[in-house]
Amino acid sequence: MRKFSHFGLAAALLCPACDPRVCADRAGDTRVLPDRLSETGLFDNLAEERLAPRVHAYTPAFALWSDGADKRRWVYVPEGKRIDDRNPDDWRFPVGTKLWKEFSHDGVRLETRLLTRTGAGEADWVATAYLWRADQSEALRAPYGAIDVLGTAHNVPASGECFACHDGRPGKVLGFSAIQLGVVADDAEPGLASDAAAELLSDPLPASLEVPGTRTEREALGYLHANCSHCHNQSGAGEAAGKCLDPNDQLGFALDFSLQTDALGSTAQTATYRTALGKVIVRGAPDDSKLVELMSRRGSGQMPPLATEEVDQHGVQLMRAWIGAL
Repeated sequence: MRKFSHFGLAAALLCPACDPRVCADRAGDTRVLPDRLSETGLFDNLAEERLAPRVHAYTPAFALWSDGADKRRWVYVPEGKRIDDRNPDDWRFPVGTKLWKEFSHDGVRLETRLLTRTGAGEADWVATAYLWRADQSEALRAPYGAIDVLGTAHNVPASGECFACHDGRPGKVLGFSAIQLGVVADDAEPGLASDAAAELLSDPLPASLEVPGTRTEREALGYLHANCSHCHNQSGAGEAAGKCLDPNDQLGFALDFSLQTDALGSTAQTATYRTALGKVIVRGAPDDSKLVELMSRRGSGQMPPLATEEVDQHGVQLMRAWIGAL
Protein backbone atom coordinates (compact mmCIF):
# COMPACT_ATOMS: atom_id res chain seq x y z
CA MET A 1 0.00 0.00 0.00
CA ARG A 2 1.34 3.45 -0.90
CA LYS A 3 2.43 5.54 2.02
CA PHE A 4 2.42 9.32 2.17
CA SER A 5 4.04 11.70 4.58
CA HIS A 6 1.76 14.18 6.30
CA PHE A 7 3.67 16.79 4.30
CA GLY A 8 2.73 15.00 1.09
CA LEU A 9 -0.93 14.81 2.01
CA ALA A 10 -0.95 18.49 2.90
CA ALA A 11 0.76 19.36 -0.35
CA ALA A 12 -1.71 17.31 -2.36
CA LEU A 13 -4.66 18.99 -0.66
CA LEU A 14 -3.20 22.42 -1.32
CA CYS A 15 -2.45 21.62 -4.93
CA PRO A 16 -5.21 19.36 -6.30
CA ALA A 17 -3.93 19.72 -9.88
CA CYS A 18 -0.62 18.05 -9.00
CA ASP A 19 0.54 15.08 -10.97
CA PRO A 20 0.16 12.11 -8.57
CA ARG A 21 3.85 11.34 -9.06
CA VAL A 22 4.61 14.34 -6.88
CA CYS A 23 3.88 12.14 -3.87
CA ALA A 24 4.95 8.84 -5.43
CA ASP A 25 6.45 6.38 -3.01
CA ARG A 26 10.17 6.32 -3.76
CA ALA A 27 11.25 5.29 -0.29
CA GLY A 28 12.62 2.02 -1.63
CA ASP A 29 15.14 3.91 -3.75
CA THR A 30 16.70 5.39 -0.64
CA ARG A 31 17.80 2.01 0.69
CA VAL A 32 21.02 2.44 -1.27
CA LEU A 33 21.82 5.36 1.02
CA PRO A 34 23.23 5.09 4.55
CA ASP A 35 20.88 5.23 7.51
CA ARG A 36 22.93 7.95 9.22
CA LEU A 37 24.07 11.32 7.95
CA SER A 38 27.49 10.70 9.46
CA GLU A 39 27.90 7.81 6.99
CA THR A 40 27.06 9.78 3.82
CA GLY A 41 30.53 11.28 3.32
CA LEU A 42 29.67 14.84 4.32
CA PHE A 43 31.79 15.02 7.47
CA ASP A 44 35.08 13.53 8.52
CA ASN A 45 33.97 14.32 12.06
CA LEU A 46 30.32 15.18 12.57
CA ALA A 47 30.69 16.42 16.15
CA GLU A 48 33.33 18.92 15.05
CA GLU A 49 31.61 19.58 11.70
CA ARG A 50 34.89 18.88 9.93
CA LEU A 51 34.13 18.33 6.26
CA ALA A 52 35.36 15.22 4.50
CA PRO A 53 37.95 15.52 1.68
CA ARG A 54 36.59 16.88 -1.61
CA VAL A 55 33.44 18.24 0.08
CA HIS A 56 33.02 21.95 -0.60
CA ALA A 57 30.58 24.54 0.72
CA TYR A 58 28.75 26.77 -1.72
CA THR A 59 26.10 29.49 -1.62
CA PRO A 60 23.79 30.24 -4.58
CA ALA A 61 23.51 33.85 -5.63
CA PHE A 62 19.72 33.62 -5.44
CA ALA A 63 18.09 31.63 -2.65
CA LEU A 64 14.97 29.49 -2.60
CA TRP A 65 12.40 30.61 -0.02
CA SER A 66 12.00 27.94 2.68
CA ASP A 67 9.72 29.60 5.23
CA GLY A 68 12.59 31.49 6.82
CA ALA A 69 14.86 28.49 7.45
CA ASP A 70 18.60 29.05 7.53
CA LYS A 71 20.45 26.86 5.04
CA ARG A 72 23.93 25.56 4.37
CA ARG A 73 24.97 23.63 1.27
CA TRP A 74 27.81 21.32 0.25
CA VAL A 75 28.85 19.39 -2.85
CA TYR A 76 31.10 16.40 -3.48
CA VAL A 77 32.45 14.91 -6.73
CA PRO A 78 34.47 11.67 -6.64
CA GLU A 79 38.20 11.88 -7.17
CA GLY A 80 39.17 11.72 -10.81
CA LYS A 81 35.79 13.04 -11.98
CA ARG A 82 34.55 16.52 -12.84
CA ILE A 83 31.27 18.26 -13.47
CA ASP A 84 30.96 18.93 -17.21
CA ASP A 85 30.09 22.62 -17.25
CA ARG A 86 30.94 23.37 -20.88
CA ASN A 87 27.27 24.17 -21.51
CA PRO A 88 26.70 26.82 -18.82
CA ASP A 89 22.93 26.24 -18.83
CA ASP A 90 23.04 22.45 -18.66
CA TRP A 91 25.72 21.09 -16.35
CA ARG A 92 26.29 17.34 -16.35
CA PHE A 93 27.17 15.64 -13.08
CA PRO A 94 29.24 12.46 -12.84
CA VAL A 95 28.08 9.30 -11.11
CA GLY A 96 28.79 9.61 -7.39
CA THR A 97 28.05 13.35 -7.19
CA LYS A 98 26.46 14.31 -3.87
CA LEU A 99 24.79 17.54 -2.81
CA TRP A 100 23.63 18.25 0.73
CA LYS A 101 21.38 21.03 2.03
CA GLU A 102 20.94 21.64 5.75
CA PHE A 103 17.89 23.41 7.21
CA SER A 104 17.95 25.01 10.65
CA HIS A 105 15.94 27.44 12.78
CA ASP A 106 17.45 29.54 15.57
CA GLY A 107 20.67 27.55 15.39
CA VAL A 108 18.95 24.15 15.74
CA ARG A 109 19.52 21.76 12.84
CA LEU A 110 16.27 20.16 11.66
CA GLU A 111 17.10 18.22 8.53
CA THR A 112 19.84 17.69 5.97
CA ARG A 113 18.76 16.65 2.49
CA LEU A 114 20.97 14.56 0.22
CA LEU A 115 20.73 14.32 -3.57
CA THR A 116 23.11 11.85 -5.18
CA ARG A 117 23.67 10.43 -8.65
CA THR A 118 23.69 6.65 -8.47
CA GLY A 119 24.07 5.67 -12.12
CA ALA A 120 24.67 6.86 -15.66
CA GLY A 121 20.99 7.12 -16.63
CA GLU A 122 19.23 10.47 -16.68
CA ALA A 123 16.88 9.32 -13.91
CA ASP A 124 19.57 7.68 -11.78
CA TRP A 125 19.30 10.10 -8.90
CA VAL A 126 18.18 9.41 -5.34
CA ALA A 127 17.07 12.00 -2.80
CA THR A 128 16.18 11.77 0.86
CA ALA A 129 16.21 13.79 4.07
CA TYR A 130 18.01 13.03 7.31
CA LEU A 131 16.23 14.21 10.46
CA TRP A 132 18.37 15.57 13.27
CA ARG A 133 17.97 14.18 16.74
CA ALA A 134 16.97 16.61 19.47
CA ASP A 135 20.46 16.41 21.01
CA GLN A 136 21.96 17.28 17.58
CA SER A 137 24.29 14.28 17.78
CA GLU A 138 23.17 12.62 14.53
CA ALA A 139 20.61 12.76 11.73
CA LEU A 140 18.73 9.67 10.55
CA ARG A 141 17.34 8.84 7.11
CA ALA A 142 13.61 9.64 6.86
CA PRO A 143 12.31 8.49 3.44
CA TYR A 144 8.70 9.32 4.33
CA GLY A 145 9.52 12.80 5.65
CA ALA A 146 8.08 14.35 8.80
CA ILE A 147 5.98 17.27 10.01
CA ASP A 148 6.64 19.88 12.69
CA VAL A 149 10.21 18.70 13.24
CA LEU A 150 11.60 19.19 16.76
CA GLY A 151 8.58 21.23 17.79
CA THR A 152 8.87 23.73 14.94
CA ALA A 153 6.52 24.35 12.02
CA HIS A 154 9.14 22.92 9.65
CA ASN A 155 7.98 20.02 7.46
CA VAL A 156 10.25 17.57 5.66
CA PRO A 157 9.28 16.13 2.25
CA ALA A 158 9.10 12.44 1.48
CA SER A 159 11.74 11.20 -0.93
CA GLY A 160 9.37 11.04 -3.88
CA GLU A 161 8.27 14.62 -3.32
CA CYS A 162 11.81 15.93 -3.87
CA PHE A 163 11.51 15.22 -7.58
CA ALA A 164 8.40 17.35 -7.96
CA CYS A 165 10.95 20.16 -8.24
CA HIS A 166 14.14 18.36 -9.25
CA ASP A 167 12.51 16.65 -12.23
CA GLY A 168 11.84 20.10 -13.66
CA ARG A 169 15.40 20.28 -14.96
CA PRO A 170 17.12 17.66 -17.15
CA GLY A 171 20.18 17.58 -14.88
CA LYS A 172 18.07 17.25 -11.67
CA VAL A 173 20.34 19.64 -9.72
CA LEU A 174 18.93 23.02 -8.65
CA GLY A 175 20.85 25.98 -7.26
CA PHE A 176 24.27 24.76 -8.42
CA SER A 177 24.84 26.23 -11.87
CA ALA A 178 26.70 28.91 -13.81
CA ILE A 179 24.04 31.50 -13.00
CA GLN A 180 23.94 30.62 -9.30
CA LEU A 181 27.72 30.44 -8.85
CA GLY A 182 29.06 32.66 -11.63
CA VAL A 183 26.93 35.70 -10.80
CA VAL A 184 27.99 37.63 -7.72
CA ALA A 185 24.83 38.98 -6.12
CA ASP A 186 24.80 42.51 -4.70
CA ASP A 187 26.90 42.75 -1.51
CA ALA A 188 27.67 39.02 -1.62
CA GLU A 189 30.77 36.88 -1.82
CA PRO A 190 31.31 34.47 -4.74
CA GLY A 191 29.14 31.38 -4.34
CA LEU A 192 31.95 28.86 -4.80
CA ALA A 193 35.57 29.29 -3.74
CA SER A 194 38.07 29.39 -6.59
CA ASP A 195 39.95 26.32 -5.37
CA ALA A 196 36.68 24.39 -5.15
CA ALA A 197 35.71 25.44 -8.68
CA ALA A 198 39.11 24.31 -9.98
CA GLU A 199 38.64 20.89 -8.37
CA LEU A 200 34.99 20.35 -9.28
CA LEU A 201 34.48 21.83 -12.75
CA SER A 202 35.77 20.81 -16.15
CA ASP A 203 36.02 24.45 -17.27
CA PRO A 204 36.32 27.79 -15.45
CA LEU A 205 33.13 29.63 -14.60
CA PRO A 206 32.21 32.37 -17.08
CA ALA A 207 34.02 35.54 -16.10
CA SER A 208 31.41 38.11 -17.15
CA LEU A 209 28.03 36.87 -15.98
CA GLU A 210 25.87 39.71 -14.73
CA VAL A 211 22.09 39.90 -14.46
CA PRO A 212 20.92 43.05 -16.28
CA GLY A 213 18.91 45.95 -14.94
CA THR A 214 18.69 48.00 -11.78
CA ARG A 215 19.36 46.43 -8.42
CA THR A 216 15.64 45.79 -7.94
CA GLU A 217 15.35 44.20 -11.39
CA ARG A 218 18.37 41.97 -10.74
CA GLU A 219 17.00 40.83 -7.40
CA ALA A 220 13.54 40.20 -8.86
CA LEU A 221 14.85 38.20 -11.82
CA GLY A 222 17.12 36.21 -9.53
CA TYR A 223 14.28 35.53 -7.10
CA LEU A 224 12.01 34.22 -9.85
CA HIS A 225 14.83 32.08 -11.25
CA ALA A 226 15.48 30.46 -7.87
CA ASN A 227 11.87 30.03 -6.77
CA CYS A 228 9.91 29.46 -9.97
CA SER A 229 12.08 28.36 -12.89
CA HIS A 230 12.46 24.72 -11.86
CA CYS A 231 8.80 24.36 -12.92
CA HIS A 232 8.26 27.34 -15.19
CA ASN A 233 10.87 26.75 -17.88
CA GLN A 234 11.08 25.64 -21.50
CA SER A 235 13.40 22.66 -21.04
CA GLY A 236 10.52 20.23 -21.46
CA ALA A 237 11.81 18.07 -18.62
CA GLY A 238 9.10 19.12 -16.22
CA GLU A 239 6.22 18.41 -18.60
CA ALA A 240 7.29 14.78 -18.82
CA ALA A 241 7.92 14.46 -15.11
CA GLY A 242 6.12 15.31 -11.89
CA LYS A 243 6.27 19.04 -11.56
CA CYS A 244 3.24 20.56 -9.93
CA LEU A 245 1.49 22.20 -12.86
CA ASP A 246 -1.98 21.54 -14.17
CA PRO A 247 -1.37 19.80 -17.53
CA ASN A 248 -4.32 21.73 -18.96
CA ASP A 249 -2.86 25.07 -17.97
CA GLN A 250 -1.07 26.10 -21.14
CA LEU A 251 -0.18 29.48 -19.66
CA GLY A 252 1.67 27.80 -16.82
CA PHE A 253 3.81 25.84 -19.26
CA ALA A 254 4.36 28.89 -21.44
CA LEU A 255 5.88 30.93 -18.63
CA ASP A 256 9.64 30.83 -18.24
CA PHE A 257 11.40 32.41 -15.27
CA SER A 258 14.85 31.04 -16.12
CA LEU A 259 17.97 33.14 -16.29
CA GLN A 260 19.99 31.85 -19.22
CA THR A 261 23.59 32.83 -19.79
CA ASP A 262 23.03 33.76 -23.44
CA ALA A 263 20.11 36.09 -22.66
CA LEU A 264 21.61 38.56 -20.20
CA GLY A 265 22.33 41.45 -22.55
CA SER A 266 19.25 43.37 -21.39
CA THR A 267 16.20 42.81 -19.24
CA ALA A 268 14.08 42.53 -22.40
CA GLN A 269 16.12 39.51 -23.49
CA THR A 270 15.45 37.53 -20.34
CA ALA A 271 12.86 34.76 -20.47
CA THR A 272 10.84 36.42 -17.69
CA TYR A 273 10.34 39.62 -19.68
CA ARG A 274 9.58 37.69 -22.88
CA THR A 275 7.03 35.25 -21.41
CA ALA A 276 5.52 36.77 -18.27
CA LEU A 277 5.02 40.47 -18.93
CA GLY A 278 1.52 41.12 -20.16
CA LYS A 279 0.36 37.71 -18.90
CA VAL A 280 0.92 37.29 -15.16
CA ILE A 281 2.70 40.64 -14.77
CA VAL A 282 1.01 43.94 -15.57
CA ARG A 283 3.50 46.77 -15.96
CA GLY A 284 3.18 49.33 -13.21
CA ALA A 285 0.28 47.48 -11.55
CA PRO A 286 1.31 44.94 -8.91
CA ASP A 287 -2.27 44.73 -7.58
CA ASP A 288 -3.44 43.57 -11.02
CA SER A 289 -0.59 41.09 -11.51
CA LYS A 290 -1.45 37.42 -11.01
CA LEU A 291 2.14 36.73 -10.00
CA VAL A 292 1.75 38.90 -6.89
CA GLU A 293 -1.68 37.44 -6.14
CA LEU A 294 -0.44 33.83 -6.15
CA MET A 295 2.74 34.60 -4.23
CA SER A 296 0.68 36.39 -1.56
CA ARG A 297 -1.57 33.43 -0.69
CA ARG A 298 -1.17 30.10 1.03
CA GLY A 299 -3.72 27.41 0.31
CA SER A 300 -5.39 26.50 -2.95
CA GLY A 301 -3.55 27.98 -5.90
CA GLN A 302 -0.56 29.24 -3.92
CA MET A 303 2.78 29.73 -5.60
CA PRO A 304 5.09 27.99 -5.10
CA PRO A 305 2.61 25.11 -4.69
CA LEU A 306 4.86 22.88 -2.57
CA ALA A 307 7.26 23.08 0.36
CA THR A 308 6.10 26.37 1.83
CA GLU A 309 3.36 27.29 4.29
CA GLU A 310 4.36 30.91 4.91
CA VAL A 311 4.22 33.83 2.50
CA ASP A 312 7.63 35.31 1.78
CA GLN A 313 6.75 38.87 2.67
CA HIS A 314 10.12 40.23 1.55
CA GLY A 315 9.75 38.41 -1.77
CA VAL A 316 6.26 39.81 -2.30
CA GLN A 317 7.45 43.33 -1.54
CA LEU A 318 10.34 42.85 -3.98
CA MET A 319 7.91 41.79 -6.72
CA ARG A 320 5.61 44.73 -5.96
CA ALA A 321 8.51 47.20 -6.13
CA TRP A 322 9.80 45.72 -9.38
CA ILE A 323 6.42 45.56 -11.11
CA GLY A 324 5.47 49.00 -9.88
CA ALA A 325 8.57 50.47 -11.51
CA LEU A 326 8.11 48.76 -14.87
